[in-house]
Amino acid sequence: MGRRESDHDLRERSGLGRRGVEERAGSSLPVRAFLQPIAPPSVLGFFGFAAATFIVSANFAHWYGTSPTAATGTQAFLAPLLVAFGGIAQLSSAMWSFKARDPIGTSMHGSWGAFWIAYGLMRILAGTGAITLKPAVTLPALGYWFAALSAITLMGFVAALAENIGIAAVLGFLWTGAGLFAVGFLTGAGFWTVIGAYLLIVSALFAWYTAGALMIKAAFGRPILPVGDTRRTREAPDVNPGVGEPGVMRGQQ
Repeated sequence: MGRRESDHDLRERSGLGRRGVEERAGSSLPVRAFLQPIAPPSVLGFFGFAAATFIVSANFAHWYGTSPTAATGTQAFLAPLLVAFGGIAQLSSAMWSFKARDPIGTSMHGSWGAFWIAYGLMRILAGTGAITLKPAVTLPALGYWFAALSAITLMGFVAALAENIGIAAVLGFLWTGAGLFAVGFLTGAGFWTVIGAYLLIVSALFAWYTAGALMIKAAFGRPILPVGDTRRTREAPDVNPGVGEPGVMRGQQ
């Protein structure tokens, strides 16, 4: 570089504080910013969530299969998919969302990915006879599982309203459906569980659409299917300098 960059240029390119800029500007070394773009992690996360949630919720809605509370039968065939696609795939998405500096993707994919792994393992253990699922014990416990998930997802829904209406729709139907699951399991009133299952199916459909929209946008290089980005998201800079780190891509655009 033929000239020393200004303090403003250094701050813009490196994200350093004033002291760091002064120290770097005092040397003759150039400052470089390395961007680390990655594919949108929520493409995998939402597809994994959509598949696991739709298939299990359809069973709870009595569209197919044996009783959803039975220890064997349909549940034995669903468990591996829940662990692999709903669980491991979503947890992987959560970790890459962390890399993308996306707290909503990190927390929501991480929470539901962990849940699907736990739920799938419970079904595998029950299918092999390692544990016995007694309704008097199992259903209240599952009620508290879903109560906790509903409360966590509600916070994600509130946060998503600031960024993306499509993701907010996924989480809005999700926290409501999970809450109805909790009510149904805790009270023993099965009709609440069926209603919750239908809301989770709607959430899964929104997740499928949102994942597809993100994937198609990445493939075409421009938005094709609308996902309801808020004005704040549309006007956000492509690169946000962090504290003490080079500028990096933020979010899943």
